[in-house]
Amino acid sequence: MKMTFRWYGPKDIIPLNYIKQIPNMSGVVTAVYDVPVGEVWSMEQITHLYELCKQNDLAMDVIESVPVHEDIKLGKPNRDQLIANYAQTIRNLGKVGVKCICYNFMPVFDWLRTDLYYQHKDGATSLAYCHKTLLDLDPKNLHLPGWDESYTSEQLNSLLAEYEGMTHQQLFDNLVYFLNGIMPACDETGINMAIHPDDPPWDMFGLPRIITGEDSYQKLFAAVPNMHNGVTFCTGSLGAGRNNNLIEMASKHASRIHFAHLRQLKYTNDMDFYENGHLTADGDIDIYGIVKALVAAGFDGYVRPDHGRNIWGEDAKPGYGLFDRALGAAYLNGLFEAVSKELGK
Repeated sequence: MKMTFRWYGPKDIIPLNYIKQIPNMSGVVTAVYDVPVGEVWSMEQITHLYELCKQNDLAMDVIESVPVHEDIKLGKPNRDQLIANYAQTIRNLGKVGVKCICYNFMPVFDWLRTDLYYQHKDGATSLAYCHKTLLDLDPKNLHLPGWDESYTSEQLNSLLAEYEGMTHQQLFDNLVYFLNGIMPACDETGINMAIHPDDPPWDMFGLPRIITGEDSYQKLFAAVPNMHNGVTFCTGSLGAGRNNNLIEMASKHASRIHFAHLRQLKYTNDMDFYENGHLTADGDIDIYGIVKALVAAGFDGYVRPDHGRNIWGEDAKPGYGLFDRALGAAYLNGLFEAVSKELGK
């Protein structure tokens, strides 16, 4: 297991030397953030990030993420050029030793939450989701935490209209087309593609979600058997789907789990939840059981503590403060060490 930490580049308020001080921290998970989606990341931009990490004795093995252009998801005629650009970015990242790319194939919206500052009794805040609140929103006049600035209303309405009638199978076929187009670059560089599950794992505003749990994993691996085609095992995203057995999935798919986001949810009803500290006792996700299943199955990939609370008065990007994620990393380090010794690994 290699412990990593999400870092949003030079503009992140958390400096790299602070991240390095977290015990057993091997590297950061980062990206080039100022390139329009669909364009090739230049070697100059990639090398600049790599050198910043190297100066702080942190690896840059994992990129999260190289975004997939909506025209690829829609299957438009220009997708071949966009896929070629994506493949070139993979080749460029391979030149500095990147091993894994986390990405998603969610139409229009990435993650969705209805509250970025859910108040805990102890004064901490975290991300939360209320399904009724989401259903009451008008997608054509959307005001949602984390999304208000993503598109203008005109852009959003136009994009939603393009997806009208898109079926789950059509979107999945477009994912397979994309993966088949980039697998040669992955074979050349050794880079693993790790798709992030849809978050939360159910359809939104009439848009299909296709990476939601066990059935979709089996379908994905059957369609693209190349071992570079793998997953980001996000316990929060998958865990929001109450039917997902995360321990069984971790055990069964360990060889395809190239990256693990380990975080905690506390359910408040059948679909609603808030995010909490990483400890198993603090929520409804059995983090201990998942770690044990991963270790027993021989998992040796990348791990990061995922969304944390904002605690101790820290005024940080919601879900991405230093303090609680550092605590999460310490907890996960302890779990992996204890389970590995227990299982003789």
